[in-house]
Amino acid sequence: MSQRLSGIPLSPGIAIGPAWWLETPVATTGHSDIPRNPETERARLEAAREQAKRELAAILADQQHALPPESLAILEAQQLMLDDPDLLQHVTAAIHAGQSASDAWRSATDAIAAQLSALPDPYFQARAADVRDIQQRVLRCLGGVAEEAVYPTTPHVLLADDLVPSQTVTLPLDRILGIALVGGGPTSHATILARARGLPAVAGLGRALHMIAPETLVILDGDRGEIIVNPDEATLVEARAQQAAWHAAQKAAAATAAEPGQLADGTRIEIAANIGSAADARAAVQAGAEGVGLLRTEFLYLDRVTPPSTEEQFAIYQEIFTLLEGRPVVVRTFDIGGDKPAPYLSLPPEANPFLGVRAIRLARQQPALLDTQLDALLRTGYPTLRIMFPMVATIAEIHWLRERVDAAIARLTSQGLTPPPGLQIGMMVEIPAAALLAEHFAAVVDFFSIGTNDLAQYTLAADRTNPAVAALADALHPAVLRLIQHVVSAAHPAGRWVGVCGELAGDPVAAPILVGLGIDELSMAPAAIPAVKAVLRQWTRDAAEHLAQEALRQESAEAVRQLVQAMMPHR
Repeated sequence: MSQRLSGIPLSPGIAIGPAWWLETPVATTGHSDIPRNPETERARLEAAREQAKRELAAILADQQHALPPESLAILEAQQLMLDDPDLLQHVTAAIHAGQSASDAWRSATDAIAAQLSALPDPYFQARAADVRDIQQRVLRCLGGVAEEAVYPTTPHVLLADDLVPSQTVTLPLDRILGIALVGGGPTSHATILARARGLPAVAGLGRALHMIAPETLVILDGDRGEIIVNPDEATLVEARAQQAAWHAAQKAAAATAAEPGQLADGTRIEIAANIGSAADARAAVQAGAEGVGLLRTEFLYLDRVTPPSTEEQFAIYQEIFTLLEGRPVVVRTFDIGGDKPAPYLSLPPEANPFLGVRAIRLARQQPALLDTQLDALLRTGYPTLRIMFPMVATIAEIHWLRERVDAAIARLTSQGLTPPPGLQIGMMVEIPAAALLAEHFAAVVDFFSIGTNDLAQYTLAADRTNPAVAALADALHPAVLRLIQHVVSAAHPAGRWVGVCGELAGDPVAAPILVGLGIDELSMAPAAIPAVKAVLRQWTRDAAEHLAQEALRQESAEAVRQLVQAMMPHR
């Protein structure tokens, strides 16, 4: 009998085939170890780390020409984690305190994973999966456990509780049609890799997925986020037709990804990328990004015992800016604070750190942190630099921030250096208060960038990191769209441009609505750029504006998504 299970769309496309349950060896070594001589344990850990490095190097060599840069960058980041000095310092200290190598490694990596999972930015939450991936790899090496999972010998739809990045990147593409997960989420690195490898994927299907027996015929719909078990013949025929159409559309989108972002009537829409490293910058350029709408800088501040110096930051910014070759880049100043217990912050614990002393609130308490970052950014002289401040809630905050920028420019010119000629100062709109007072902020900033992830969760009072309520924080909810409309209506008369850098910008369903609301720039993960450009080419400005007005009249995010499908142009 046919049955449908609903989850979270991860990677688009349709997969049809028999089900296969993935079983992965788990490293159980650790708490059962008997502590030994510290030098012996250090030697064991060093041998395991070296073996883990060799395994990752082998994967990278094998996949070098099969994966895009953003996917390879994930594994390269894991290699760097194995040599992270702060991590190794903590592990070594624990070993000398009497712990075994596996216990010390497990506890140190658990702490880092927990810290990353608590961050408000989904990009950094996703890094927790990398840490756990590395944790298990080293523990397997310590315990002599084989890492190979057992895959089917013929094409199947893969079912699993969850996947870590190194598993996703090594999937045998000739035998894996799609991925269905009990857990998981839309911002994980495994999701990025699934999209990069063109694998339809759905997460959050829950324990009901375990009711599917191996070899059961299923249809996995990565666009709708559902899996159909034992489909009837009519459903199969329809799914195969949709599958063929999707493959044709993907091929066409990839062929035109380097073309400018524009609508069918020639209206230009800047399509930019969200990045967090030099590897991401390289991937963005190759994917057709016309700029960077969000450069996250938290990676400079995390997993260390001292804050980054001006010189260290300057070198990293220069490396990234060189790769961008003059394209405009929006740099978000650090969004760290009470929810990220870095040792050098010396902040007291907070009951609700997500709404506590973080981002610019921390900067006002410890202005030297912000001054150092501003000095490093301005020293680059990058001609199209745009500096953006997160978590702005009041006009007083933005006035204070402008004063810090002016002071940094004065320091720069006193040294005989010239500030970036096209410098712009902007703010993120992620707090409803900022959206509602946009006409006042427009007198002080040069641009707005809307962080739809936080704006949605704060507007709808739903923690997007909590699986029980995450579905409520859908940024296509009409209440969120109305806030976006209000920002645009306040910004444009003042001559300010508005971008969107949240996950919504990379959603092909949402993109025409955002453009119809008047958004000037959409910034997204590099892998999403070809599909969004292709979708926008189907819409005229008039059609997108009509769609947006109809969307504002709907009563739910689900109704908005249905509206887009109903009004999609047929070209």
